[in-house]
Amino acid sequence: MRSLEPPPLRALERMSIHPGLVVGVTCAGAFIGQLDASIVQLALPRLAEAFEVRVDEVRWVAIAYLLAFAASLAVSGRLSEMMGRKLPYLVGFALFTVASLLCGWAETLEQLVALRALQGVGGGLLGANSMTILVTAVPADKRPHAIGWFTTAQAVGVSTGPIVGGFLLELLGWRWIFWAAVPFGLLALVMVPAVGLGVLALTQVSVWPLASPAMLACVAASVLFLVLFLRREKKTRWPVVDIELFRSRDFSAGFIGVMMGYALLYGMLFLMSFALVKGLENSAHVAGLKLATIPILLGLVAPFGARLGERFTARRVCAAGMALCLAAVLGLVAIGFGPDRLVVRLVTLALFGAGLGLFLAPNSHATIDAAPKAHASSAGGLVNLGRVLGSCLGVSAASSMLSWRLGLSGAADRMGPDFVEAVAGSLLVLAAFALVAIVVSSVRPKASAPRPGRSTEG
Repeated sequence: MRSLEPPPLRALERMSIHPGLVVGVTCAGAFIGQLDASIVQLALPRLAEAFEVRVDEVRWVAIAYLLAFAASLAVSGRLSEMMGRKLPYLVGFALFTVASLLCGWAETLEQLVALRALQGVGGGLLGANSMTILVTAVPADKRPHAIGWFTTAQAVGVSTGPIVGGFLLELLGWRWIFWAAVPFGLLALVMVPAVGLGVLALTQVSVWPLASPAMLACVAASVLFLVLFLRREKKTRWPVVDIELFRSRDFSAGFIGVMMGYALLYGMLFLMSFALVKGLENSAHVAGLKLATIPILLGLVAPFGARLGERFTARRVCAAGMALCLAAVLGLVAIGFGPDRLVVRLVTLALFGAGLGLFLAPNSHATIDAAPKAHASSAGGLVNLGRVLGSCLGVSAASSMLSWRLGLSGAADRMGPDFVEAVAGSLLVLAAFALVAIVVSSVRPKASAPRPGRSTEG
């Protein structure tokens, strides 16, 4: 199909700063997507009060965005390969911005969830192209550092969200957390039912009994659609997802690692938002400042994680980073919620963010590097898909665990120690994610000679 986008400016392409400009543009998209995703996490307790709903219902404000993002990502990527990437990237910015504006005017929870899904489609257009644009425009020897900056931009977006969101909630109200993304947007559909049904089954595990007809039908349909999709992808000449990449053990391990890393990040943000606001009764802006400890440390450490991955191999650095995350989660569960434990909580959250910083950048680069050179663009798109699937998994699993524990304790409508205890128990699901990430990191080669056109070890 003939590309519909305008040709690039040749004079700009010849300039030495061209790769840097590309990195800057893609980082802008990464920033705005993570800003929106994180700013909403802190607002969920306030939205539950505003719409008079439970955790089971308000979590869809976060999940609808992530689900629509994940479901539209692969299709957006394939369409962009056929039609060009610049125009879809710009359309993504426009759709995201308009949806953000409309979210602030929502009058019911149902309206807000629907608009968040529309916002997620815009985010999918951004996400489908950002990493691919980056890896194709930046020389291989500079790619690890570019991905490190990309990860840092995401971390800055995640860290800005709680800080800005906390003050907006206190001073102007919840509608402004959506309107805050509009200026950034001005500056800068469904893949298959398998994704939606799979996440729905995970999300509703605390609402539908495991053996209920609704749950069994949802899981069965998810598996069926996934099998049909994979069979179709193997036969079609122009697949939406390059599933051949998953024949590589290194790529598959890295993809799972990407999912686990972002499941940890967004699961922690979800649970700690409720712990700080409803359990420890912090104000929104104070809770936001405390939550920002995680992404700030992530952003500071991520560039060093990329360099350490080049020097000591991704296997070692990723395993060490995830071990730090696991220690932080277990420390938070064991001693982080006792009386007068503010310093302990902040230290464990900082260690958690630093561990993710050590893990995410080298894991992402090693995952892309495991793909054949001709498939670097597809690998970049799949890494983005892994990010959003992991984010969706983290929020879904954490919210289901929290809802289940609140139901057992009867603390769903109360603030205080019982709520904190439910959150502490729910954090163990994040420990499971960290263990999976450690295992998949360990299957990478201990060392390997760089391949032609590659810049790092496996």
